[in-house]
Amino acid sequence: MKKQPVLILILVLILLTSCGQTAIPMTPTPTVPPTATLGDPQISTTSAPDAKAAARAYLDAWKIEDYPAMYAMLTDVSRDAVSQEDFEARYRQVVNEGAFTEWDYEILSSLTNPSNAQVGYDVSLRSELVGDIRSNTVMHLALEDEQWRVEWDDSLIMSELKGGNYLRMEYRIPSRANIYDRNGHALVAQADAVALGLDTSKVDPEQENALLNELYTLTGIHPDVLRPRLENYRNYGWYLPVADVAADVIAPRESVLAGYGGLIMSPFRTRYYFNEGTAPHVIGYMSAIQEAEVEQYKRLGYRIDERVGRDGLEYWGEPYLAGKRGGALYLVNSEGEIITNLAETNPEPAQAITTTLDRDLQIGVQKALGNLKGAAVVLERDTGRVLALASSPGFNPNLFEPSNFNYNYLINDLYDPETIPLFNRATQGQYPLGSVFKIITMAVALQSGLYTPESEYNCTYFFEELDGHRPNDWTYDHYLEDGTTQASGILNLPEGLMRSCNLWFWHIGLDFFNRGMTTAISDMAKAFGLGKPTDIEIGEQSGQIPEPVSQVDAINLAIGQGGTLVTPLQVANYIAAIGNGGTLHRPQVIERIAPLEGEPTYVFTPTIQATLPISPEVLSIIQDAMVSVVKNPRGTAAWVLSGFSNSYNIPIAGKTGTAELGTGAESHAWFGGYTFANREDLSDIAVVVLVENGGEGSEVAAPIFKRILEIYFLGRPQTKYPWEAQIGVVATPTPEVTDTPAPVETETPQP
Repeated sequence: MKKQPVLILILVLILLTSCGQTAIPMTPTPTVPPTATLGDPQISTTSAPDAKAAARAYLDAWKIEDYPAMYAMLTDVSRDAVSQEDFEARYRQVVNEGAFTEWDYEILSSLTNPSNAQVGYDVSLRSELVGDIRSNTVMHLALEDEQWRVEWDDSLIMSELKGGNYLRMEYRIPSRANIYDRNGHALVAQADAVALGLDTSKVDPEQENALLNELYTLTGIHPDVLRPRLENYRNYGWYLPVADVAADVIAPRESVLAGYGGLIMSPFRTRYYFNEGTAPHVIGYMSAIQEAEVEQYKRLGYRIDERVGRDGLEYWGEPYLAGKRGGALYLVNSEGEIITNLAETNPEPAQAITTTLDRDLQIGVQKALGNLKGAAVVLERDTGRVLALASSPGFNPNLFEPSNFNYNYLINDLYDPETIPLFNRATQGQYPLGSVFKIITMAVALQSGLYTPESEYNCTYFFEELDGHRPNDWTYDHYLEDGTTQASGILNLPEGLMRSCNLWFWHIGLDFFNRGMTTAISDMAKAFGLGKPTDIEIGEQSGQIPEPVSQVDAINLAIGQGGTLVTPLQVANYIAAIGNGGTLHRPQVIERIAPLEGEPTYVFTPTIQATLPISPEVLSIIQDAMVSVVKNPRGTAAWVLSGFSNSYNIPIAGKTGTAELGTGAESHAWFGGYTFANREDLSDIAVVVLVENGGEGSEVAAPIFKRILEIYFLGRPQTKYPWEAQIGVVATPTPEVTDTPAPVETETPQP
């Protein structure tokens, strides 16, 4: 029994324990904690949360400027010391003054103790003006409620800011560059100007005619236009703002002008828009930085008292026109004394923009639209260059200059909700197209092979193919007016376009719909560039091309009505494509961008966007039909354009359009056409004219189209409009068309 002594010993020990005796514990070997050092992230004396993770959360929130989240991570003591508003303002002040557009960090080290921690990190801030600024700093954290909280001070942004130091930027701004037309004429430049106006109570009646003629010479405002305004204002003794004119235009007549009583001339210096705005909707304008924009522009390196580009090329070309700004960033103490220069750079010259616009043509097109609401676009047919683009009513960009004396009197007119002068109707206006769309429907019909040029249709007054609907042709509306207009009768398809027979194109639209080819016309319209942006440099809208879901939708689409919406620029672009052989170019308004000295950074190149998806044979048929609109005595525009085309040997193809609104309002008037003169001295052009609520395209838009051709090919207008007393002077407030004799063989013109 060798194991008994061991068992006895165990029993003795149990008895001793039960009797209350305490065993002497063994003393453990002491463990010396390692010495924590900054830079050793692995060492910790507690099981506290990761301090680096807390620091990252704070700094990541700063990167996205989530200041509420950052403030919530501060210690209680820090939040007692600084309000959330002041906390956020401090960060924003640093970022804005330094023109910092982005920033990042890198964790370098950490030191953690039971109740506090330190995290070292490097901050890199990218300044728009002076480049990268780097700062090495340390974040102190305290453990509160088992979470690390940030002990805040200015050095968390940059170590150099500790103690109330702050940043101050010295701006170095290059002169803003000019904008030119294609021939080098300045459209916008820094210049001296004079605001002209009349103290109507002091205008001498005996001098009135001479004074108005002087103003006509200087401003282009006809005495017959200005005189009624003068008389109206004189009844109240009001100041009448007239215009602003470049000082060098005034200078030769200044001594003469000084002799007229009541004439007030107020000089000012500004970025001047010549001719009170040549193509203002293309060029745009400048205005002061608004309060809500201060932070945005400060970060881009702008002083808050500067003016910036708005809309058009002034906005689009801001990076070129403003140049590359430079600056010097200083660290300043709380007393305003400079401590050190943190970084500096020199500015780089701005780059001038030369446009594709022809100044004289552009001014002529603006005058051609007169006081009508509408738009006109002139494209170089074979390249996509925009030679003129006008929206009416226009506006004077110089009125955004507060030093212009007429600013206070006229600035509110630019925001008139009835006329919306700042709205670019040529690129942003979206309208039903009416009969100009029939070109596309004809293209679908011929390209499908279901129709040929010899296909015929009897164009009576009423469309009888729809159950429950009996829409009428435009000829019936004229019959109701004069009692003599006859329906067009049997027409082949090209003649249908020439006469703009609604019934012919309703029939095509309905036929395609009934065959299940419901998107055929919509698809062709999109292939012609409708329903999407043209990618012109300035702002534009896409318009819309609907896909019919009913027979009524189908016939409406076939004549450009219903939900169809287009911009005049889009229409001009596909009219040009028809004229040039089927190439859709990107419309462009920039010819060149270049510094004052040195090579251009951009030079115009024609850009092909697409080719019309029709055969050369179909294209030729469409072209001939559009020529017949102008040349055939029964063509809807022949009475307006055939004489001009024949007299000056300028072949024209075109299409009239009248887009009904369905609201009882007057229809929109359209005309789109191109020339094919093939002259060496002048490129052929495509022109589209829209007049809002103008009535019939043949009576209102086509005469404006003709005047634009007169200006382009002949240098000046040749004939007055039916609604004018003389060229440039409207006989009535609105263009009421007079009874114009038509050739015997021509029936009443169509929309």
